[in-house]
Amino acid sequence: MPSPRASQALARFTVLDLTRVRAGPTCVRQLADWGANVVKIDAILEDGGEQLGGPRHGSDFQNLHRNKRAMALNLKKPEGLEVFRRLVEKADVIVENFRPDVKAKLGVDYERVRKINPRIVYGSISGFGQDGPYHKRPGFDQIAQGMGGLMSITGAPGEGPMRVGIPVADLTAGLFCAMGILTALLERDVSGEGQWVKTSLLQAQVFMLDFQASRWLMDQDVARQAGNDHPTSIPTGVFRTSDGYINIATTGGRIWYRFCEALGAPDIANRPEYATGPDRSKNRKALNAEINKFTEKKSSETWVTEFNAAGVPCGPINSIDQVFADAQVEHLGIAQDVPNPEGRHIRLVGQPFTLSRTPSKMAARPPEFGEQTDEILAEFGFNSDEIGKLRQSKIV
Repeated sequence: MPSPRASQALARFTVLDLTRVRAGPTCVRQLADWGANVVKIDAILEDGGEQLGGPRHGSDFQNLHRNKRAMALNLKKPEGLEVFRRLVEKADVIVENFRPDVKAKLGVDYERVRKINPRIVYGSISGFGQDGPYHKRPGFDQIAQGMGGLMSITGAPGEGPMRVGIPVADLTAGLFCAMGILTALLERDVSGEGQWVKTSLLQAQVFMLDFQASRWLMDQDVARQAGNDHPTSIPTGVFRTSDGYINIATTGGRIWYRFCEALGAPDIANRPEYATGPDRSKNRKALNAEINKFTEKKSSETWVTEFNAAGVPCGPINSIDQVFADAQVEHLGIAQDVPNPEGRHIRLVGQPFTLSRTPSKMAARPPEFGEQTDEILAEFGFNSDEIGKLRQSKIV
């Protein structure tokens, strides 16, 4: 592959990317950022319409499709499908997030491609699963947030359900699919066979309920909205300061006493109504009101400094611009510039974990539509005459 790799960690794997919008591209971005040879297959639409996913130079598209190459292909034509089959012969992974019935109609479903390449690892992300009563429904992040229970526990009590501020079902489904693909690739080293990796927005969202789900499954305790208060650890939440708000988290007896000392109100710790965790939870409104009387006397910066010095977990509540101006965020280097020959400003969020020997980097800007079509076809064994005929017939 002539273009630079983002890492050497996954450099031996070739990925065919059939995904659109967010959940699927999130999955493939994980593979691309760790050096996989990702071929994004841009669909040639016969009606000339725009592909899903927003403007190609927009921040969202740029964030999702860095470190990839692209080729354009008309999969609705038999000749285009034949090109895809030749790509499958040499690929390790295919990722798609079509509705379950669409890939079968296109002829790119798992059962067909595994006959071409039994070693293929095939990743699928859907709204609700590959089968079952809802499998043909179109998936959308907010729908999954609602059906998966998240909106029922997000927001202030009595103010109705609330979505979270990011497409958490899309993002986690993509991450779980990437994890499944890597697991299948590891297993393939033993068995020599690929397999079908399946997840959905609904599965991802239910999994992300985590301890709130176990409260129901183990104890039949239905979690409710708690606003900014932690549902089980009190006082943990948002408190007013003289110039804004901060988060404070007290998670046990010792921290509770340290917190009261640092607050300047040691007597609160010994009151019978706040003596134990259950007592503080029962009387959380009164306790929070008392705490706010103290916290609003000093600035956020002062309290963050003093509480941290006392060993009390706390932190500021940053706007997005403040996040990237934070000293620790800058030190971690998670905001990274993407090199590009056009000299465009492309600065994106990098990977949230590091590897000591094979790090990830921003190696290449997102590709233009079908930008590397000829280059990719040649790498997969197509000669110049074949490529010319495919272009002439508008298959690529």
